[in-house]
Amino acid sequence: MLLNEQDRSHPQPLPQAGGEVRNDWTREEIRTLFALAFTDLLFRAASVHRQHHAPDQIQLCTLLSIKTGGCPEDCGYCSQSAHADSGVKATKLMDVRSVLQMAAQAKDAGSHRFCMGAAWRNPKDKDMPAIVEMVKGVRDMGLETCMTLGMLAPAQAQTLAEAGLDYYNHNIDTSPERYGDIITTRTFEDRLDTLENVRSAGINVCCGGIVGMGETREDRIGFIHALATLPRHPESVPVNALVPVKGTVLGDMLADTPLAKIDDIEFVRTVAVARITMPMSMVRLSAGRESMSEATQALCFLAGANSIFTGDKLLTAPNAGDDKDAVLLAKLGLTPLEGEEPMRVAAE
Repeated sequence: MLLNEQDRSHPQPLPQAGGEVRNDWTREEIRTLFALAFTDLLFRAASVHRQHHAPDQIQLCTLLSIKTGGCPEDCGYCSQSAHADSGVKATKLMDVRSVLQMAAQAKDAGSHRFCMGAAWRNPKDKDMPAIVEMVKGVRDMGLETCMTLGMLAPAQAQTLAEAGLDYYNHNIDTSPERYGDIITTRTFEDRLDTLENVRSAGINVCCGGIVGMGETREDRIGFIHALATLPRHPESVPVNALVPVKGTVLGDMLADTPLAKIDDIEFVRTVAVARITMPMSMVRLSAGRESMSEATQALCFLAGANSIFTGDKLLTAPNAGDDKDAVLLAKLGLTPLEGEEPMRVAAE
């Protein structure tokens, strides 16, 4: 595979990527990884993956929208934003019993983790008792719990920790430089503040972002760099491919300029670089998977992705579905994850 002119302009020595956990990655090192020949990059990522993870096991997770639409944030990718003309109607917070019924169904379908998302800028204190009951109820079923509720104050993070929440999801979305082009109602630093509040409360962090939003490779480098240089890597790193929704800023933009959409090889490269730079994290192949071919998904698993969302829907976006996933995993000889994730075991 010939390097393009951009690749030749960075003749830096290859960074050491032997599977050690580092928090001092430079952008130049990450840029060099992205520029590797595709087969070389996948080989390195797969080698790192096998040092810390069972290569034939995939974590199955389910994501439920417990409060849909009406979010005051103006995220350009989100159909649940009150600023979008996507046709998504706002709903109230689901009652606890309904959420637990959905969790039981997810467990029966083989899920290991149950994630609950609410379209809020931040949760109100009046909603916290119901949230706590959801966390406790799902944990009592033997499922891992994850919540994504927007920004958290320190006291709210502590309340969730005391309820036994395993993970809190709060994505940085994109690079620090690109962030203001995607969202204007909060800052990149606001995101980092919530991550710090979650960490301080003792909750595991789920943090990733979205690619295919018209960004450049340099933005993807900055996105990975921001995650890989956190004081502690996120235990889970979801990598989403934008699902363009008509009526959202980015959905309409991509409808007019479809070439801005990320191609499959570049998406796999992003997964591979995430694996190399955050070797013990669970790298989750998240939104956008329903439009990927089986071959692309297989390359993502080879590159180190080892977690997926199952079911027919991710919040309001379509997903591959349990039956289709079962067929694919069987075809690839992959089985559901057994046991704990490496970073959680290492922390004990």
